Amino acid sequence: MLNPIRTGRRGLAVGALLMGILWIWGAAAALADPVTRSSGQTVYVPAYSHIFFGDRRAAFNLATTLSIRNADPEHSLSVTSADYYDHNGRLLKKHIDRPVMLKPLASFEIFVPESDTTGGFGASFLVRWKSEKPMVAPIVECLMIGARSGQGISFVSPGRVVQEAP
Repeated sequence: MLNPIRTGRRGLAVGALLMGILWIWGAAAALADPVTRSSGQTVYVPAYSHIFFGDRRAAFNLATTLSIRNADPEHSLSVTSADYYDHNGRLLKKHIDRPVMLKPLASFEIFVPESDTTGGFGASFLVRWKSEKPMVAPIVECLMIGARSGQGISFVSPGRVVQEAP
């Protein structure tokens, strides 16, 4: 066991050194992760129309909400497509007929009801958006929620950029 009287100055020096290292590490992390700016992207978003539970692989159906949030406080964006695919990669539905304009900080959602299990366990959305100027990229994610017999489950699946617009 360390004697706090003997290690006082050395302990302070070690503590200050550790604080300095943590500060530099934090500053480096902040510099390594700048705000992403883009003028358009294609975003892949995992979705689940159901999940399996128990030893018998019973299905637990889920309602799915695709959320597209314009995170830029100054620029608008246009959502040009939001296509829903099943677990085999087959297009099930094109949810947008014409571009949807999202003003700064606005959001748009697409709802797939709990009763629609056509997507399967590996369903997904492919979302395309564009803007006139480079802007803060939107937040694109799916919220899944289900309840049965007093039991509920909910979770969020974040989107992943798979292509930048040319």
